[in-house]
Amino acid sequence: MEIIKSERIPLYIFSSISSIEPDCLRQAKNISNLEPAFHHTSLMPDAHIGYGMPIGGILALKDAICPNAVGVDIGCGMGYVSTNLPSNSLTKNDLRQLVDQIMRDVPTGFSIHKKPRPAPDFLKAPRLPQSLMNELDRAKKSLGTLGGGNHFIDIQKDPQGNLVVLVHSGSRHFGYAIANYYHKKAQNECTVKNRNLPNGDLAYFKIGSVLGQEYIYAMQLAMQYARENRHQLMEAAQESLNNLFGPLEFGEQINAHHNYAALEEHFGQKVWVHRKGAIRAEKDEPVIVPGCMTSHSYIGIGLGNPDSFNSCAHGAGRILGRKEAKRKYNVREIMKDIEDHNIVLGKKSKHDIAEECRFSYKDIEEVIQYQSSLAKMTIRLTPLAVIVG
Repeated sequence: MEIIKSERIPLYIFSSISSIEPDCLRQAKNISNLEPAFHHTSLMPDAHIGYGMPIGGILALKDAICPNAVGVDIGCGMGYVSTNLPSNSLTKNDLRQLVDQIMRDVPTGFSIHKKPRPAPDFLKAPRLPQSLMNELDRAKKSLGTLGGGNHFIDIQKDPQGNLVVLVHSGSRHFGYAIANYYHKKAQNECTVKNRNLPNGDLAYFKIGSVLGQEYIYAMQLAMQYARENRHQLMEAAQESLNNLFGPLEFGEQINAHHNYAALEEHFGQKVWVHRKGAIRAEKDEPVIVPGCMTSHSYIGIGLGNPDSFNSCAHGAGRILGRKEAKRKYNVREIMKDIEDHNIVLGKKSKHDIAEECRFSYKDIEEVIQYQSSLAKMTIRLTPLAVIVG
């Protein structure tokens, strides 16, 4: 860990400073200078530039909450389930059938279900502003959909050779609408209150304010939605596995957010810990740290390191922006890498496949090494098939 002490509160970096891009470091220093920021801020080894706050950043606020420190995909996170299906019992054609079946059942990219899904209880009578209430029909149609970008469903194998399923998705447009609505409200409130912000994208609410309480409620609603969305994606994958190769036995699901804020006690104070692209890693708590398409992923347990506010990395972390990745690598190069790794790909359109290739991300093995004081990896997974949004 390296520590920068030049800002209002220290910045703890769980990586080498030289590996952090300058714009990411600038954003990290900005959050360290935010007036309600508490004790110190942290950067995980997968940190990279975001909007306002770095992805892979940890920010604890005293009596305040910041929408952009949660991010636009509220509740985005990972799901994991193991199976008793030996991977060596499946041919590449079997994996292709599985991928095709999941893609028939699960809308990807901007696609959603044609009809609303049955609404879980938390969506039946939410207390939201009217403009957000107008999102509910779309939200119900979006349950059990993957989304685009870096969202995925992976079929991987564990060290014993059994199949496992990994899911990465969040709150879809519902969380996006909530995030944008309250970020604008926070910017307006900070202007009216004449708050001195290191950056306008770090506007925040006081916890005791009406809008602060509104945002907390809406954020937690989006977190519930994201968790349910991942659960339905898992159920769809398990159903496809059972229909093609079952009946199978499945382990207990792990379902964890990595974009959210929560009230926790740290260093003797109750504070709102914002994890934007970071997963909670309390002592012995399960953690999921995915790689990207052709790299390994990991399951582990947290070590409860107070210097990271009991957090760890949420993945490999980008080193190339999406546009830069597409400029640097063409579709043919990436498809060859996927084929060389003998991986079955599921994707509606391959024109943007470079955005999610392993060359666009940090080396997951280095990330794991840098966070050895944050989480202990217990299971190394190898990809067999990937469905990308």
